Amino acid sequence: MTNEQIIQQTADYIRKEFSDDSSGHDWWHIYRVWKSALAICEQEKADSFIVQLAALLHDLDDWKFNDHGDETPLRAKAWLESCAVAPSITDSVCKIIMHISYKGAGVKNKMDSLEGFIVQDADRLDAIGAIGVGRAFAYGGYKNRMIYDPDSPPQMHASFEEYKNSKSATINHFYEKLLLLKDRMNTQTAQRIAAERHEVMVKFLDQFMAEWEGADIIAATEKK
Repeated sequence: MTNEQIIQQTADYIRKEFSDDSSGHDWWHIYRVWKSALAICEQEKADSFIVQLAALLHDLDDWKFNDHGDETPLRAKAWLESCAVAPSITDSVCKIIMHISYKGAGVKNKMDSLEGFIVQDADRLDAIGAIGVGRAFAYGGYKNRMIYDPDSPPQMHASFEEYKNSKSATINHFYEKLLLLKDRMNTQTAQRIAAERHEVMVKFLDQFMAEWEGADIIAATEKK
């Protein structure tokens, strides 16, 4: 198969695998990451084949949805081998998958390749902004988490274990991860986009807190 055929077959496979997801990690999330990664790749002059495969397969072994609780890319590797992808490319893609996820505010990013930086940025861009807000609450509902609990403040997790085992409210997730992503983008292209999407989340949180405290209602009634 040509590289283009492998990409298309991989996209078809992933679309089928994630068509029924309701956690915010559905096919359309993966599609956006794929297209964003490809656009950034064109700016950064990286290996497009590796970038596209990693973007398409990045959630297949996500620790949040598998039994072994980490991101050992067992399914991704099996798929790439079934497509007769060269071992060196398979290794590169699997390494990206293993290191792509955010694993806590105090946990160092282990990504070490340009292709990995690009896919990681694309994935993180989809976690912030208006779509990121929607995805955060989709995942919170999927995990039966409260929207907000004023008695449970955000925690800056020092280890992956702490982050993985957290069951805090969805609003905390903004402070524990999403608001931190702007300063953790790897490429200049992603940094520019992230700055704009970050402001969308800041405005949303300001409005959320105002409504939670009833500040907008108090202000409206005081005008009469």
